[in-house]
Amino acid sequence: MNLSRPGAWLSDADMIARCRRLVEPAMRAAVAGLHPWGAAMVSYSLGWSDATGRPYEGAGGKSVRPALAILSAEAVGGTAEQALPGAVAVELVHAFSLVHDDIIDQDELRRHRDALWKAYGVGPALLAGDALLALAVARLADRPEAMRYLSAALVELVQGQTADMAFESRPWSGPGEVSVAEYTQMAAGKTGALLGAAAAAGVALGGRPDLSERMWRMGVELGVAFQIADDVLGIWGDPQVTGKPVHGDLRLRKKTVPVLAALGSGEPASRRLADALASGETDDAALTLAACLIEEAGGRTIADRLAARHLGAALDVLDECLPGAVALRELCVSLAGRAR
Repeated sequence: MNLSRPGAWLSDADMIARCRRLVEPAMRAAVAGLHPWGAAMVSYSLGWSDATGRPYEGAGGKSVRPALAILSAEAVGGTAEQALPGAVAVELVHAFSLVHDDIIDQDELRRHRDALWKAYGVGPALLAGDALLALAVARLADRPEAMRYLSAALVELVQGQTADMAFESRPWSGPGEVSVAEYTQMAAGKTGALLGAAAAAGVALGGRPDLSERMWRMGVELGVAFQIADDVLGIWGDPQVTGKPVHGDLRLRKKTVPVLAALGSGEPASRRLADALASGETDDAALTLAACLIEEAGGRTIADRLAARHLGAALDVLDECLPGAVALRELCVSLAGRAR
């Protein structure tokens, strides 16, 4: 099958594989300009090598953000090559955010192996994350029509991450509790903004900057749906698929949509859940009980419905802007439905 032509794929996996093959050489060229130690750490974080520098297979990301940029450009009549700087930039920013997120959350695993900070140390990992960010900005420095959206995404990403951290000190229930609406706003920044930047930069670089604002909005809505689906995986996901322990988000005491929705549902299980969370216990039995109570209180069902609502909003914008963008639409649906 020839994957060099737009529309030559048969599945979402083919779409993403095609985009990855287009983007990876440009990313490797960018990384090659770093200090050798920095390049080694960045290569590890991107799944290209192990901690000794030997080539490694199977730990790379899914490349959904560069795929979104490339398919957006092609949907307006542009080429993948035109979108390449934006595709590379958003993937580098995503990699930067993961490196820092793992440090903040003290997550020891990323894609079935040690997180970068666990393999190299916190200080070196911070430098590697900074290098990824610097490389991303350099990709779009001479393309202001796309850089404005990457810049906006960086601000929103930091705002969202800050809000997410601030949630940790707030109570599970009662005065000061985190609402689902607040969480949704946080997710729009932390996750949605970079998807918005990918879509907006893609159409801008593809020759239709007049569509960028609406495609930004589409990407943000898609990102919220994507984050909520990720929340479901964070509690019930298969470790063989996610690369993280079962009930991982509960163990880290993250206030995610299924938990917040369950606490606010008014179901009998809500009070038992609040008591279980307030106990602070994080052994396997306590986490299993909490997951069951979340589901019993309707948290998982509410999360699925909310994800579907935000996906619907994203698709409404996409269908209005690019009614013939079948491949792009299919990618969006697959992203938001990944927890099912």
